[in-house]
Amino acid sequence: MVLDSSVMNVSISQIVADLDTTVTGVQLAITAYTLVMAAFMLVGAKLGDIWGRDRAFGLGLAVYGLGSLTTALSPNLYVLLLGWSLVEGVGAVLVIPAIAALTAANYEGKQRALAYGVIGGVAGAAIAVGPVIGGWVTTEFSWRLVFVGEVVIVLVILFVRKRMQPSPRPEHPPKLDFVGAGLSAGGLGLIVFGILQSSSWGWLQPIDAPTIGGREITPLGFSLVPFLIVGGLLLLWLFGFWEERRERLGQDALLERALLRIQTLRAGLATLLSQQLVLMGTFFVLPVYLQVVLGLDAFETGKRLLPMSIAMLIAALAGTKLAARLAPRLVVQIGLSAMVVAALVLVGTIDVELHETSFKLSLAFFGVGAGLLMSQLGNVIMSSAPPEKTNEAGGLQGTAQNLGASLGTALIGSVLLAGLLTGFTNRLAENPAVSDPVRTQIEAATEQGIDIVTTEQAHAILVSGGLTGAEADAVTADYADAQLDGLKRAMLAVALLALLSLVFTRRLPGKPPKAEAGAGGATDRDDRLRS
Repeated sequence: MVLDSSVMNVSISQIVADLDTTVTGVQLAITAYTLVMAAFMLVGAKLGDIWGRDRAFGLGLAVYGLGSLTTALSPNLYVLLLGWSLVEGVGAVLVIPAIAALTAANYEGKQRALAYGVIGGVAGAAIAVGPVIGGWVTTEFSWRLVFVGEVVIVLVILFVRKRMQPSPRPEHPPKLDFVGAGLSAGGLGLIVFGILQSSSWGWLQPIDAPTIGGREITPLGFSLVPFLIVGGLLLLWLFGFWEERRERLGQDALLERALLRIQTLRAGLATLLSQQLVLMGTFFVLPVYLQVVLGLDAFETGKRLLPMSIAMLIAALAGTKLAARLAPRLVVQIGLSAMVVAALVLVGTIDVELHETSFKLSLAFFGVGAGLLMSQLGNVIMSSAPPEKTNEAGGLQGTAQNLGASLGTALIGSVLLAGLLTGFTNRLAENPAVSDPVRTQIEAATEQGIDIVTTEQAHAILVSGGLTGAEADAVTADYADAQLDGLKRAMLAVALLALLSLVFTRRLPGKPPKAEAGAGGATDRDDRLRS
């Protein structure tokens, strides 16, 4: 599943050309994939309680394989959205909580910490090989073969799944809270959809407003985006109210809210969301820079990202031992600080020519920071929950992880597009080489938003639109400069978000596991009793 996302990111240019779509369209697919997982992860966790963990795991794999096959055969963006973003996402919401719960059920103490460290290392390994494998297969053959390979892997796992020790089906399985599922999914969906559309609809001032029956939808003269976000927050508030009511009446709830009152679990979830936001935002920006600005293909893009991926894998595997000496809180804080520094260095390295040494070092430093977070947060979250609530804790973990990923792609992508549009418009207004009629023509065209294309593509579009060679050159130069500024703004936003994420680490375990084996466990139990 991690490989999936990295393949999509490094194959953006090829997918755009193959499916005759745009970068924004692929951004929608990437965001929708993680959005589906974030929105329905709690439902998947509850279905694991109803069916049993191993049954949910097997069924989820089968659905995921079907989605991978659909994705491989996609003739256009709409089928890609169906197979990858929807069907694979639905399969993932069954698999991910089951993995977390099965791991918690089979390991304890140091072995559990090691197990979650291995899971983090596997994720790091997938990120490490994803850009290279995905880039090579995409360049030499087709990005579709990666998804064909996923179908084969799913079939193999389903064949050997019988070797797993089966988990007993609950004697009195809970009932699914359909109203709560709808409220939580609707709330999360509206929030992320609003952020995604901010690049085309505008945050406050309407840009390319949606229309119904020829009429633009601009409530009170503002963009629809803030209303979508506020509406999503309102649905999440109603979800909390509904769950409280069901608990009070003794009915099965989709989420036991007492879990969110456990301080270490809540801190782990918030930090995990922030980690994914920063990581996936970065993995959206850098491939755009390498492919659109520098003109690299998917395989070369993957090779350039390899220092980050390798460092992430090594740090994820080594982080569990480091936490035994320094404590999870300090390890996570070191990781976030490393990501801040690396993102700031990347801001300075983005240029029309690649600064190899500084680029590689900053990527490696960023990978170390991300890997350190990966090694800690899964164990912190799952170890903070009572044993009988591991399915729900796994669902919360998956929700935070994928919500952060979808927000990262949407938010950082919107910062990039907004910076590109603002920078291009400002440069165009001050360029004496561009005549007033041409300036008016281009400004009218960009009122509907702006796409990320190579300078060669931009120049060809301008010439086909009737501009002279000299004017097309001048406008293209403005567009190229605006691209670099937009990319730098996006990476600066990544650095700022990583810095702000340090706030969430205060409630993470502040002592090494050995030192807090008794005290820390008692603290967690006290937190649960108080809640």
